[in-house]
Amino acid sequence: MSYDTIILGAGAAGMMCAANCGGRVLVIDHAKAPGEKIRISGGGRCNFTNMHAGPGNFLSQNPHFCKSALARYTQWDFVDLVGRHGIAWHEKTLGQLFCDGSSKQIIQMLLDEIARAGAELWVQTSLRDLRKTEAGFALGVEREGQRHDLTCRNLVLATGGKSIPKMGATGLAYDIARQFGLRVTDTRAALVPFTFSDGRFKELSGVSVPARLSNARTSFDEALLFTHRGLSGPSVLQLSSYWREGEAICVNLIPGLPLFDLLRDQRQVGGRKALTTELARHLPARLVEYLKHHLSMNGNLADQSDVALTDLSAALSDWQLTPSGTEGYRTAEVTLGGIDTDDLSSKTMEARDVPGLYTIGEAVDVTGWLGGYNFQWAWSSGHAAGTAIAAR
Repeated sequence: MSYDTIILGAGAAGMMCAANCGGRVLVIDHAKAPGEKIRISGGGRCNFTNMHAGPGNFLSQNPHFCKSALARYTQWDFVDLVGRHGIAWHEKTLGQLFCDGSSKQIIQMLLDEIARAGAELWVQTSLRDLRKTEAGFALGVEREGQRHDLTCRNLVLATGGKSIPKMGATGLAYDIARQFGLRVTDTRAALVPFTFSDGRFKELSGVSVPARLSNARTSFDEALLFTHRGLSGPSVLQLSSYWREGEAICVNLIPGLPLFDLLRDQRQVGGRKALTTELARHLPARLVEYLKHHLSMNGNLADQSDVALTDLSAALSDWQLTPSGTEGYRTAEVTLGGIDTDDLSSKTMEARDVPGLYTIGEAVDVTGWLGGYNFQWAWSSGHAAGTAIAAR
């Protein structure tokens, strides 16, 4: 069975590529259904892109690599595609775009695009062997208990990274890349909660507060969520991509809040009020109860000097914590690192030294922020590879 292009992986990038390749195309995935990460994303409504998507929202050893694909297929191009399929959407916070209905609408849209392009889709199909040939590639796959020998001129790696192994994620793309001489950068879990081995935040589990999390490299102002294992929430997930083992993080629980001024003013009119009572107007009561055992919060407002209020405000804006680690690939939204971009064309996503081999999406060393950016990279890189193949 001979194809012009075989795409390994029926996720966001793989299906986008299949819709744009032209010729005889086969998409293969070992899962029971295509687009499983799309299905679970955004609480079932799929945060399919971000209004502010641009190169500055992505991490890579080569921060310039993503520019070409992102410029040639933008978030507005994908929004236009969504609109043509009649899918209603809305903006949430920070430019995040979601379906009004279900994430399954995005999957169906991509399946319709694949069908329109005449591509085939095989699910529950496992790759057994792969080799380079003079004309392209030869693959052995198993489907419904039967062996199939396939050939193609172009092979696209779109199998993603290692994140969420319970959904079938593996390092297959990295293994295949190495097989053909491509380098793979160090990989680790990203957009992932922090853990603390001493369980120090168990009693705060479920408490959420706006916060600024930072380290020596960057900072993010978004919600912080305490869990029985540690810290989660958007600000934590964002910072995790920039965090290294053993590094302390700074938690600012009062970003943008002039707490010293507020407490000093209240001291003048309500000095007999307990300090913790007043703090509970600005922070969750459970958090104040927890913090009073770690910071000096005794007495009434009238008992607090300007120095004491200054020290308290400073402590709440510079809470130094050192996570034990992260929850790892088990809950990570993406994998940081991947196939080295130095070995790929930024315009076509083709391997420089292996004609006909393309790699797209999360498998590549391009990792987006939380908020629809990784889906945009999937659309942009998949489109780049697909249109390059179609033009050959």
